[in-house]
Amino acid sequence: MAARHDRAKQILHLLLQKGSGSIEELSTAVGASPASVRRDLIHLEERGLVNRTHGGAEVAGKLNYEPFRFDAAFPLREERFADEKRRIGLAAADLVEKGDVIALSPGTTTTQLARSLRHREDIHIVTSAVNIGMELSSLPNLKVTLTGGAVRWPGSFSMVGATAFDALQRLFFDKFFIGATGIHPEYGITVIESDEALILSEMVRHSKQVIAVADSSKLGQVSAMRVCSAEEVDVIITDDGANPVAVEAFRNRKTRIILT
Repeated sequence: MAARHDRAKQILHLLLQKGSGSIEELSTAVGASPASVRRDLIHLEERGLVNRTHGGAEVAGKLNYEPFRFDAAFPLREERFADEKRRIGLAAADLVEKGDVIALSPGTTTTQLARSLRHREDIHIVTSAVNIGMELSSLPNLKVTLTGGAVRWPGSFSMVGATAFDALQRLFFDKFFIGATGIHPEYGITVIESDEALILSEMVRHSKQVIAVADSSKLGQVSAMRVCSAEEVDVIITDDGANPVAVEAFRNRKTRIILT
């Protein structure tokens, strides 16, 4: 049983890396028979972690957005830099330790991180993102807390306002994983909406460690509302397409950079 559990974890990790895979590819990768892999995939599907397809499987995710099927904005943003965001999510998940209380901001990259944590145990996840809460809500191995608040603009699933702000006064985090519209070595982390900036700034204040997760297109960019300074960011996880000049600028500020 232990061997089967380890093999299933291997299969899940491979699917998290690539998004999907065939029975043959997975069998070769884990050194097991196609029949064994099929049984493992059935077990993973029952747990809501994968979706079986004809001849293989893919990471579960998009089917969980049925309540939002009339809102195309978020799925479209998910498709931009999809492979990079998947790699960033996996690298971020590697920083999460058993017993951690972590906060996740709204966003497509933090959603990928949430999907990379679905099989983990003894983690408390706090988020102001409606969609992340929904994706994780059926998993008994994780504790999930939503800040509450108002959802004021389409396509973001971001909860803002006094309710969210008040909830954060009683919460403290080991790590805060934050996505952004822009991450700049001089101007810090910025987003479009002032209401969201206020909530994310409060999450920064209540976190021991701030970890920015963003694809390389966000580095060096500046948006309207600042969340925090560059000095308040401990780690940036991005993809290997990042501009070397921007990466070096952050490293000169003693920010740890993880390229995926």
